[in-house]
Amino acid sequence: MSFEPVIGLEIHAQLLTDTKAFCGCRTTFGAPPNTNVCPVCLGLPGALPVLNRRAVEMAVKAALALNCTVHLESIFARKNYFYPDLPKGYQISQYESPLATGGWVEIADAGRVRVTRVHMEEDAGKSLHHGFVDSDRATYLDFNRSGVPLIEIVTEPDLRSAASAAACFAHLRDTVVALGVNDGNMDEGSLRCDANVSVRPHGTAAFGNRTEIKNVNSFRYLQRALEFEVTRQIALLERGERVRQETRLWDSDTGETVSMRSKEEAHDYRYFPEPDLPPLRIEAAWVDTIRRTLPELPEARKARFVAMYSLSEYDADVIVRLHGGADYFEAVVRAGAPAKAAGNWVQGEVRRKLKEIGAEDVAAVPIAPAALAELVQLTERDVVSSSTAKDVFEKMWASGRTAKAIIDAEGLTQVADTDALAALVSGVLDRHPDVVAQYRAGKANAFGFLVGQAMKASDGRANPKVVSELLRAALAR
Repeated sequence: MSFEPVIGLEIHAQLLTDTKAFCGCRTTFGAPPNTNVCPVCLGLPGALPVLNRRAVEMAVKAALALNCTVHLESIFARKNYFYPDLPKGYQISQYESPLATGGWVEIADAGRVRVTRVHMEEDAGKSLHHGFVDSDRATYLDFNRSGVPLIEIVTEPDLRSAASAAACFAHLRDTVVALGVNDGNMDEGSLRCDANVSVRPHGTAAFGNRTEIKNVNSFRYLQRALEFEVTRQIALLERGERVRQETRLWDSDTGETVSMRSKEEAHDYRYFPEPDLPPLRIEAAWVDTIRRTLPELPEARKARFVAMYSLSEYDADVIVRLHGGADYFEAVVRAGAPAKAAGNWVQGEVRRKLKEIGAEDVAAVPIAPAALAELVQLTERDVVSSSTAKDVFEKMWASGRTAKAIIDAEGLTQVADTDALAALVSGVLDRHPDVVAQYRAGKANAFGFLVGQAMKASDGRANPKVVSELLRAALAR
């Protein structure tokens, strides 16, 4: 008997507001523990929550981008459960009346994945289990994250493979980052994914018992966790055993999911309307205004880059996924660089350099788009060779000088004079008669060695195209 996975995702995305969902505390990541707290986000008696309008605006923006129906009235509820990092003993969320429902996204190789709902809630605090002298005996609590606004994006169980689930998670991350409502930083926990997975025999409609994999913060880990879990569940069923409904965690060190808690005997969370908050009512005109401000979303932008600039699907995808990369690329093109060459530089040298310095946002690039466009143009016109251009790029990054200033000051202009290069080629052939003999005997890769020697003799300044033509002509004689 063959089985198929049935997978749905729950994405928790913190909203990029300066202050928390229901109070004026800052949302700054990395602040000293328990400094961004107040009676409201700690749930002290008598403290009343006040909803952050900016958070609502961001939540509406995300819901519209995911093709949801935004409801003009929604209700906040208290989600009651006990956990040490939840100081109030409940979490303000939305349950029966969420902000938005009925959306969808298109995922390559998976088709349309329905979005059940987008609702607003506040984040919990954070339990710290490592890094202290007594971590083997005690858990530390940091409540700075308590009350940070977030949205939860819940999909229907429409995904049928671990790879499709990872692609869906990546798509949703790209969307909220492009909207400017989330920074996409999974290492800091501002974007997290829970996955619900079950398996069933092919051709059947009924769902099997599902497990929930909590708090996965990597596309690769999500795919690996789901692949392991699907294999584990199928093995249980093939042995005649049943899958327990439970919550599991992914252990990246062992490559396995491990049981966290059983859900079979647990009651659902107790929800009731938040008594300190009235229903959230928004105006249709405000929703329409937000809709008109939606930016071009990643999938649409990739398709436009392919059609308008003749980029490959791969290049367009890399550029759009690079935070700020699409805007930077188009600015370079507007400054006069050929699109294909500009794309190669952005997804090549710019991305490499960002990775080298540990940055993920093109905002960290010290080279203005117009300055890079000048370098690209000089390279395309063979003023400098491609290898020299990369050295110039490094010097531009470090010094802030323009490409032309560096080239002129250091005498890096590419040599294309045929007479000068003919003498250089003749010298290379005279110094390497054995390689010349090998080439004439049919050893084709000997030609590459001779080109390399000519380039070395010119300190990389010779035009490689002219060098190749002169070499072929000389060797044919």
